[in-house]
This record gives sequence, C-alpha cells and structure tokens, in this order.
Amino acid sequence: MLSHQTEVIVRFNEADPLGIVWHGHYLRYFEDGREAFGKLHGISYLDCYTHGLAVPVVSVHCDYSRPLRYGDTVLVHTSYINTAAAKLIFDYKIFETKTNTLVAKGTSVQVFVDLKSFELQLTIPSFFEAWKKKQNLI
Repeated sequence: MLSHQTEVIVRFNEADPLGIVWHGHYLRYFEDGREAFGKLHGISYLDCYTHGLAVPVVSVHCDYSRPLRYGDTVLVHTSYINTAAAKLIFDYKIFETKTNTLVAKGTSVQVFVDLKSFELQLTIPSFFEAWKKKQNLI
C-alpha cells in the first residue's frame, strides 16, 4: 500500500471563537495529505492536468473522534487504495501529534474527467496505468 504522512499546524482562521476547528477544515487536511502524497509518488494534480485531465472529488466521508484546536499540530496519514476502476481512492487518518490521538478518519474518491468537456473517463488513462505499473500496483 502506498502512503505518506504530512504534518499540518492548525491555523488561526480554521478555528471558531472558542478555538475549536470547524468540521469542514478536516477535509482541507485531507487535501493537504492528498497533495503531499501526489508530489511524493508522482501523481499530482499537475501530472493529471498535463495529460488533459482533471480529478474532481465525487465522494468524501469523514468520521470525527475528537476536536482539534488552534495551535495543534496534526499528522495526516494518507493511503492510496488500489482499484481496477478509473478513479483515485484515498484513506485518511488524522492524529494530534502531542498525544498521538486519532481525531478523524475518512475516505475520498476522485474520477478522471476531460479538462475541456468535463466528460467522465470510463477507462484508465494511459499515464495513470503507467504510474500504477511503476508502483507495482498492476
């Protein structure tokens, strides 16, 4: 399984007046993890873009266990879930670093679409198939 961990510091603008992180920002932390994963493993948004494709999120799920607060540091563990379909599936676990406590976990699904027409790509794009072969996923 391909994975990556990235550290994120909870920013002031992500917290409410009580200092608690708004639930929607956890999806941003997923995004931070996904981008870092893509850069490390050679499957970034720009890699898709250069092949005339975008990869919009079509599904996201998050289970919250504990609140984060302004100033906390988190570790976002992002894992690629291999599938035969023409899509990207990621699993996430967010840990508060001081206590190594799991604060949230979730998944996201992205599909490949043509940049100009936004037509869904039903078959695996050739560059993605080559990437999967390079990573020993097929």
